[in-house]
Amino acid sequence: MRWDRARRSSNVEDRRGQGATGGGGGRLPGGGKGLGLTGIIIVVVIALIMGKNPLELLSLLDGGGAQAPSASSSPQRSGPAPNPNDPAIAFIEAVLGDTEDTWNELFAASGSRYQAPKLVVFEGGVTTACGYASSAVGPFYCPGDRQVYIDLQFFRELETRFRAAGDFAQAYVIAHEVGHHIQTLTGVSARVNQARQSGQKVEGDGGLLVRQELQADCYAGVWAHSARRRLDLLEPGDLEEALTAASAIGDDRLQQQSQGRVVPDSFSHGTSAQRVRWFKRGFDEGQVGSCDTFAAARL
Repeated sequence: MRWDRARRSSNVEDRRGQGATGGGGGRLPGGGKGLGLTGIIIVVVIALIMGKNPLELLSLLDGGGAQAPSASSSPQRSGPAPNPNDPAIAFIEAVLGDTEDTWNELFAASGSRYQAPKLVVFEGGVTTACGYASSAVGPFYCPGDRQVYIDLQFFRELETRFRAAGDFAQAYVIAHEVGHHIQTLTGVSARVNQARQSGQKVEGDGGLLVRQELQADCYAGVWAHSARRRLDLLEPGDLEEALTAASAIGDDRLQQQSQGRVVPDSFSHGTSAQRVRWFKRGFDEGQVGSCDTFAAARL
């Protein structure tokens, strides 16, 4: 990936070296209900097996988690600016910067203005408006503070555990989380949450959670299409890296690996084939309108 051609974003915050940032030494925030790191990892594993969102389960254990900031507030950098000479940070800034340029262009074409998210690099654990999360959760987006969170250890796991090596595989992960930010801006996330709060079952094959995740995959494909068109960022083999990563983290494959069987009723992200299909649709067509997974009869 020719990521050095991309504009580097100023919306990256490096919290590494700060420990479990704001997490009280690895505890969930709130009235004495903290879990140790081992307990958090156990909860995360259970959540993944059940097909649940680990952050949501952790928040429930804390009685609801932290309160989201008001819509008028904007997240501020709480630590020093990232080291511009750190190759890992430079890569993340470049990928995030190019997602900003892509979505600025697409939002402007529809007559609206794009509000870019922040991206926080952490290690060990981090406290967000969605509650405390350990690195075991993996990369995630918190709609409460409109920030993407990534522990760079996940990229090493992506290569060693999931056999999905390459910088473009990592870029796909970032673009997928930015896709969830797009869903927050467009109201998709709010509608899914409203359905959940009304008692509707949102998990399962073909459920709202799966459709939400597959749409984020498609949005990542739309970004990749734009990156290739505008800056020729992609090199031979890059597309295959992203497709390998998408396939490696499908619900069916992860469930088979963790529990020896596949339970479609607990799907939350989609199968490997579905994740590949929707990323490729976004990449091939480059149109936001191609990513309406909620109206699709076949995922």
